[in-house]
Amino acid sequence: MTANRPGHLSPLLKQATGVVAERGEGCYIIDTEGRRHLDFTAGIGVTSTGHCHPKVVAAAQEQVGKLIHGQYTTIMHKPIQELSARLGEKMPGDIDALFYASAGTEAAESAMRLMRHATGRPNIVVFHGGFHGRTMGAASLTTSGTAYTAGLQPLMGGVVVAPFPNAFRYGWSEEEATDFCLRELDFIFQTLSSPKDTAGMLIEPIQGEGGFVPANARFMAGLRERCDHHDMLLGIDEVQSGYGRTGRFWCHSHFDVQPDIVMTAKGLASGFPLSACAAPQHIMEKGWSGSQGGTYGGNAVACAAALATLDVIEEEGLVENAAAQGAHLKDRLDALKDKHSCIGDVRGKGLMMGAEIQKDGVPDGDRAEQIVKICESHGLLLLRCGPGKQVVRWLPPLVVTAAQVDEAVDIFANALDATG
Repeated sequence: MTANRPGHLSPLLKQATGVVAERGEGCYIIDTEGRRHLDFTAGIGVTSTGHCHPKVVAAAQEQVGKLIHGQYTTIMHKPIQELSARLGEKMPGDIDALFYASAGTEAAESAMRLMRHATGRPNIVVFHGGFHGRTMGAASLTTSGTAYTAGLQPLMGGVVVAPFPNAFRYGWSEEEATDFCLRELDFIFQTLSSPKDTAGMLIEPIQGEGGFVPANARFMAGLRERCDHHDMLLGIDEVQSGYGRTGRFWCHSHFDVQPDIVMTAKGLASGFPLSACAAPQHIMEKGWSGSQGGTYGGNAVACAAALATLDVIEEEGLVENAAAQGAHLKDRLDALKDKHSCIGDVRGKGLMMGAEIQKDGVPDGDRAEQIVKICESHGLLLLRCGPGKQVVRWLPPLVVTAAQVDEAVDIFANALDATG
């Protein structure tokens, strides 16, 4: 009989920082030794209203005293009803029906299933560099890096990957990259997936794990045009980019495109696990009976926190703040790019900004890692993304101030010098 031993986290969970958090306040994490860290990760874009916003905390505390769990296909509760009404007002076009889950990957699974049910077609077109989740279906839609699918083959069938207009990677202008990608998409419909077999397309308006690469208006218009022509559905993955993150409530509105399905999560409830897949009633009702559900989706406390999050976003003008501070952040990073050849590109929108680190024109993930580690040692928390982890990503809470942006960029600038 073996002696009992204390458990521990899986060794497969690699920590991006060495910080052990005691508490969070606004844009700061305070560790167990009392050190303050400027948090420009926001829990990977989750704590949109900052850590422990008083209004969100109060709403969650009040709801915990009333009802913690009310499984929403067994009983109904007021927070989910109120949230659905409020989110319906925020949704684009005629999107008004919502399905709730706990994580973004579940929202992706739901969107994919709904596309197939609503059209009666098997295939989904996704875009090279996209990330939609880690569960089997969502991972099958993901091409931002092999870490998410290695050792999992064979993946789910019916997925076709089209090129994304990443002009920097191709070394082309945005126009050239867009022309190429739309031509290749048409070629895919001729050679790999007939439109009659294609349920729709799923795309991130700014690729997250793929390197913070924005789409553009002409490319998105091209997708909408092809979906309309072939009776396909256009799904927009706003899990990381939505909820004010890019200086508009939905990132896709930068590109003046109307989706049929919208996925949201991350910043939706300021840290409580909640996600949603939304579509117009006439599309949602084409899903098959029993195809949506889950034990924890639409949790009452998470919905109460999401309602408070919406209140804070509106009352404190956080969408506008994301636009203003994002512009300031980009100006500061662009100035550093002019001084440091290791910054190959600065891109993004609002407070979803990436700085691509390179060496002689080649992605340099090693230097990017050194930079974020030096930043951590000086009180700034940053993350990396991109296929080679060469992109330093900037995801501060939407409550960030200009002074905090300046403090963060100054630390980053010193780290660039230190790795010179």
